Amino acid sequence: MARINITPLADRVIIQQAEAETTTASGIIIPDTAQEKPQKGTVIAVGKGTKENPITVKVGDNILYGKYAGTELRYNGEDYMIMKESDILAIIK
Repeated sequence: MARINITPLADRVIIQQAEAETTTASGIIIPDTAQEKPQKGTVIAVGKGTKENPITVKVGDNILYGKYAGTELRYNGEDYMIMKESDILAIIK
């Protein structure tokens, strides 16, 4: 898991996206231009939450989020997503 020196504010979390699928189940290679943006990732930093919205996810959780959720962020050559915790749809166990 990546280590990042950014602390999100309030009810925001930073996600490291999972790698995009490069082949189909039958072995067909998907070109870069046709790959879909992944909708799952790992939480690597969390804010402190607010009175109305306490944080329920923790660092290390694997999560699913909406297709258009969050904002892409590049830091130290790595790509991340920062989003409100309410944009997270589920925790993968």
